[in-house]
Parts: sequence; structure tokens; C-alpha cells
Amino acid sequence: MAKAIMIQGTASNAGKSLIAAGLCRILRQDGYRVAPFKSQNMALNSFITREGLEMGRAQVVQAEAAGIEPDVAMNPILLKPQSDTGSQVIVDGEVWGVMPAQEYYRRKTELVPHIKRAYEKLEAEYDVIVLEGAGSPAEINLREHDIVNMGMAKMAGAPVLLCGDIDRGGVFASLYGTLLLLKEDERSLVKGLLINKFRGDRAILEPGLRMLEARAGVPVQGVIPYLQVDIDDEDSLSERFSRGKAGAIDIAVIRLPRISNFTDFNLLSSLPGVSVRYLSSPREFGNPDILFLPGSKNTMDDLLWLRQCGLEAQIKKYAAAGGIVFGICGGYQMLGQTLRDPQGVERGGALAGMGLLPVETVFTGEKTRTRVCGRFLPPSGALADLGGKEVEGYEIHMGETTLLADGALCEISLLGQEQKKPDGCCRGNVYGSYLHGIFDSAQAIEALIGCLCARKGLQAGDFADFDPQRYRQRQYDLLAQGIRENVRMDEIYRIIEAGI
Repeated sequence: MAKAIMIQGTASNAGKSLIAAGLCRILRQDGYRVAPFKSQNMALNSFITREGLEMGRAQVVQAEAAGIEPDVAMNPILLKPQSDTGSQVIVDGEVWGVMPAQEYYRRKTELVPHIKRAYEKLEAEYDVIVLEGAGSPAEINLREHDIVNMGMAKMAGAPVLLCGDIDRGGVFASLYGTLLLLKEDERSLVKGLLINKFRGDRAILEPGLRMLEARAGVPVQGVIPYLQVDIDDEDSLSERFSRGKAGAIDIAVIRLPRISNFTDFNLLSSLPGVSVRYLSSPREFGNPDILFLPGSKNTMDDLLWLRQCGLEAQIKKYAAAGGIVFGICGGYQMLGQTLRDPQGVERGGALAGMGLLPVETVFTGEKTRTRVCGRFLPPSGALADLGGKEVEGYEIHMGETTLLADGALCEISLLGQEQKKPDGCCRGNVYGSYLHGIFDSAQAIEALIGCLCARKGLQAGDFADFDPQRYRQRQYDLLAQGIRENVRMDEIYRIIEAGI
């Protein structure tokens, strides 16, 4: 039976996901078969497994850090918010329903068998399971039916490390206050405290650590610095939205209110000399070298937002002047002529699209979830050099999009199958595709940046040797190194071995 350890946090974005990924990497480096697990994840960044099942990207990242193939058992429940009070509920990789928060809370106990089956599957295959909690275990209004924090720790028999984010301030109160709000049997599961995102002189912090240990009765097992690693983020709290760097190539991404799978642009932001910035108003638009319209959990509502805030008019003006516009998934749907929703999947009725591509979309109750591979067909316009380059990605969308004229962008097939089908559309300098991860391969990245450099009279040689896979693996190693150097790993191994 596998050993276990669980990372919980004092709040969302305290660093649970990255710490869990770092522990997965360390355990793998030390010879263990290790797998991640999060019983319930809430995020709009998701992924499709080889079996065509949907899971949260955080556990995909952790699996990659552990050197294993992502398995939907690592995240049996995924909540994808569709409004302030309701979510699409994904169970075992498939849509379970769309429901308001109160209904989901009422029915959570029905999901316990799914969680147990998923965990037991991993437990039979691996030496160690690294579990991740969600939000905070001190949400006392949610304690009764908890299936993701202390409730999950009890199910798995997992000792807990509680982490807090010192960069936000108030970390001592957050850690101590969280412990005070736990019940006695829950507090007994917490075997160590972690302080995350520290910047400064450790010696100044030391007296506070000793006082915290004395009051809480739980040892501080590590103070992790603010690590500069480039690893996919958990959700829309991502600092990527506000982070920016100057670059010779200016890539702009529309920050939609319901943006999903913005990880499509993470590798591009890693390139030297390339700036990826997220904009949410016309005054931020500028004159980018390429504009991306990303995925959305509610395409029709986000299209109306673009229309109302003035960004749609700006996008059309930019495209008319020869600017390059590239829509992915929901962004692709928005670029078409019409969006129809006869079954009320999103908001019902019909809505005119931007009219920049000759396609129309009809929303249905069926969700497309596939992993595909293929190649770019010879596209028109500024990105003509993408023609023939290989692509691999995944589709997650509601709705079917029909080409109203010639001009498919890609030719793709399901992984392991030969039958090909068209994907996407291009017309002049406007492009659209359903493929998430379309610019994750070295070939596609090199060709895209080469096209953008050529338009500006720049040399693209600096990008020719960029290897996305090697880059990712280096980031996981840096993360593991940062944790090893600042966490008492001998104590972590002792905690794992002792259990609860």
C-alpha cells in the first residue's frame, strides 16, 4: 500500500500546487514511484488524457514532474465555473452535470465512492501519493461534507503539511488561525508548517518562526523562497496576467472574463525576446505583432463583453489594417459569422460573431474531448510558413463549428487513428483552431516566431534551438532544487514513513 503526504494551504494561491509538484519531482529523483492526487479541483484550465477524459491541469503538471502519464484518477472531480454561483461538474473525466453551488454541496457525498476508487487505483500502482488540498481547511461552513481537505486526509490516512504565503503578509496569523479553527482530530494530522514565497533575510524571520512553533505546537519544516520557475499555473489567480517583460516580439492575449486554458501561451512567454501580455480594455491594446483570442467557458457571454467594452471594434480595426488575429477554441468560435444555442447550453438563442472567418457554430449538449495530432495545411497570409508543420493538442469544447467556405487551417486525426479531418479556418491574416497546445511543439513555435520576426525584419535565429520538453524538465528540476535546499527533507521523509 502506498504511503501518502498531503499539502494543504491557508488560502487559495498559497502555493500548494507547486509545492506538490516539487515533492513529486524530488521523490521521483530519489527513486520512488510517485503520483499526484487532488480529489476535487476548481479550475478553467483543463486537459484531455489519452483516453479522452478531462482533468485539471495542475495534476497534469504534477504528473509530468513525477515522470508519469496523466491519469484522470489523479483528479476525479473537476469543477469548471460557469457563473458566480454554478459550475459544470466533471466526474471521472466526464460531464456529470451543470449545477448551482447549493445543489453540488448537497450532493457531494454521492461522489465519495468515485474518490475512493480513484485513490485506491493509484495506491495500488505507486509507492507514494502526494495529495493536494483546495482553498483552506479552515472553511468551517464547508467542514461537514469536506472531501478535499481534512476529510480527504482522513480517507487517505495522509499526514498534512500546511503552507502559508508570506508574500501576501499575515502568514503567522494565517497559519496559527487555521490551526485554531481545526477540530482536535484534524489538528493532529498536521505534522509540519511551510512558509512559502519568502523574500528577505531569514535571520530576521527566525524569531517569528520560533514563536509560531511554541504557540502552535507544530514544527516549521521549511521556508521556501519566492522561486523563479516557469511552470503552468493552477488557475486564473495566475501572476502571468500581471507579469510582463519587454520583448522585440509583442504578443497580446485578450483576458476574457471567463478565460480558460490560458496555458496555451505559457511556452511563448518563456522565449527570450518575446513579450506575452494580457489585456482587458481598448486602452491597453497597442499594436501587437499578433493578437490571440483564447478559450472561454462561456463563449457567448464573453463575446458580448468584448462588444460592450469596445474591444471587438478594436480587434476588427486591427484585423482590417493587416494585424494577425488567432482564435483558439472559444476565441475561434467568436471570430465566425454566427453562434447558435438552440438547447440553451450557454445562454440560448443566436448571436452574431465578429464575421472575420467564414464559419458558424452551433452549441449542443455533447462535449468534445479528444487528443489529436496532425499538421498545418498551407495557410494564407502572414503565417504561411506554418504550412506542413506538425501539431499535437487536445480539444475541449461545447459546440460544432462548420466551414462555410474553403480554408481549413489544420488536418488532424485522433491519436492512434489514421482517418483525418479538417480543423480550424484561415482567411487572410485571421486564423482559428480548436486545438489547445497548438503552439507547444518546437516546430510550431519556431515557425510562428519566424513569421513574426520576418514581418518586422528581425532575425529569428535565437529561437531555433528552443526545446519545449527540455525547458519544462529543467523548470521541474529547479523547483525540486529550491525545495530541497529550503525544506527539511529528512523530516518530510520521516513524516511520510510514519504516516498518521
